[in-house]
Amino acid sequence: MKSFGNHKVWMATFAVVTVSTLALYEPTSFLPWERPERNNIYQEMMRFSEALNAVSKYYVEEVKTPALVDGAISGMLETLDPHSVFIPKDQLEDVTEKFEGHFFGIGIEFLIIKKWPTVIAPIGGSPSERLGLRAGDQIVQIDGKSSYNLNQDEIIKQLRGPRGSQVKITIQRPGFESTFDVTITRDKISIYSVEPVFMIDDQTGYIGMKRFSKTTAEELENALLKLEAQGLKQLILDLRSNAGGYLDQAVEVADKFIERGRKIVYTRGRIPQADDDYLATDDDHHKPFPTIILIDHGSASASEIVAGAMQDWDRALIVGETSFGKGLVQTQIGLKDGSAIRVTTAKYYTPSGRLIQRPYENGHFGEYVEAAYDDVDPNTNADSLKNRPVYQTSSGRKVFGGGGITPDVQIKWLLPTHFTVDLIVKNVFLEYAGDFASKNRQLANNFEAFKETWAPNERMMADFRRLLEAKNIKFDLASWNVDQNLIKLLLKKEVALHLWDRERAAQIEVHDDPQFAEVLRLFPQAEKLAALNDTGGRLRKN
Repeated sequence: MKSFGNHKVWMATFAVVTVSTLALYEPTSFLPWERPERNNIYQEMMRFSEALNAVSKYYVEEVKTPALVDGAISGMLETLDPHSVFIPKDQLEDVTEKFEGHFFGIGIEFLIIKKWPTVIAPIGGSPSERLGLRAGDQIVQIDGKSSYNLNQDEIIKQLRGPRGSQVKITIQRPGFESTFDVTITRDKISIYSVEPVFMIDDQTGYIGMKRFSKTTAEELENALLKLEAQGLKQLILDLRSNAGGYLDQAVEVADKFIERGRKIVYTRGRIPQADDDYLATDDDHHKPFPTIILIDHGSASASEIVAGAMQDWDRALIVGETSFGKGLVQTQIGLKDGSAIRVTTAKYYTPSGRLIQRPYENGHFGEYVEAAYDDVDPNTNADSLKNRPVYQTSSGRKVFGGGGITPDVQIKWLLPTHFTVDLIVKNVFLEYAGDFASKNRQLANNFEAFKETWAPNERMMADFRRLLEAKNIKFDLASWNVDQNLIKLLLKKEVALHLWDRERAAQIEVHDDPQFAEVLRLFPQAEKLAALNDTGGRLRKN
């Protein structure tokens, strides 16, 4: 992978390749609502055929024609915009699975650590969770054969299988002298897009949303009902690093908060069939409790639809960083060989008329991604916004167009230094916390005490530094000092994950991250928005 020299850009690249889809079509060579211009296409196909034949015949080494054609298709789409993409057959299943919301297997998240597959967490409700697998468990054998030095694809292939089939795995658990066997019956594994879900205090609920898959709206409804039963009075909806997904799910999510008949989003394209207006139906509508939506530079596409609609109708206070600015609608078209292309067919607009898509003309892809991470604070950098179009919400508040969703209140989320990112990527936090948790299982007896009072002490930090030395990781004192509090938070979260689960680990972050304390102090502003009377449902542009 090409390095852009900036870890923020590197992470964002993964966000942009996950593009949202408007519809799925059976294999075809053209969109269903139009026929190709035969003469022009024929002439260009003949030109391409000549070039392909020349390369195949004269290139210095034997070439693989399918690879050439794949590259040609990718190159063709790259000339259109940053989000029209080619998906090879061998990648399409993985891409589709992420948004379908399920697969069949044993239900674990794992990483390869020291050449052994190691459980990061069992998936909630899965056979692995029911049988007690936990973070840190090493899978040393699968059906009697060693799993040492197998790659991720090989492990997945062996652990997944038809529903009802069985697989025997041998576990080496930290703190246990000997291994033990577990026979697991494979089942349908749901990939949840809405998690974690918990109450921060007796009135404030938190809902994280990772993506917009086929089941997101249903998952959100269940989450809201769960929190309302626990006394929900105000809500934080976290859309940070949510790169998008299905358009219809974004509409259904916004529909749970916005009154019947109000526009949520609309699309406009070159042909009439790409134009559509999406209105709230009031189905599953919830009380207008104060709501804060968190966004960052990685929030894109469907996330921006929800944040933009909620902002335009004064339904939520948008907090964080300006979102990515991905407002292009892709239609997925299956090709006869099993691959697919996603072609931009329309653009997204918020109810007030703001185009979500950032400018991309004549831009190198790396520059396009990096530009999404430029920080703009509407409260302190008015000059930087003077050339951006200004719109009004239903109550007359100013909001900005020109690409992405600009937050009402900017909070610049802390990012780790390159040194700490390297520790995360090399799984050093996981390795240390797994060993520590196995030796201190008594901490699991009282989560509230752990959350309120426990913190890594100086001895732990010294032990952690010794682990870095043992792994031959170059120590960076300046970065260590800058990230000291973040490193302690990451250690505490990872220990909590090993002692309990992902939800408890997320509660640790909310409790210990000073930025969340700042978010909680913003609820009086969210309350004012919730109490606003709109101006007849009209949205205007200045």
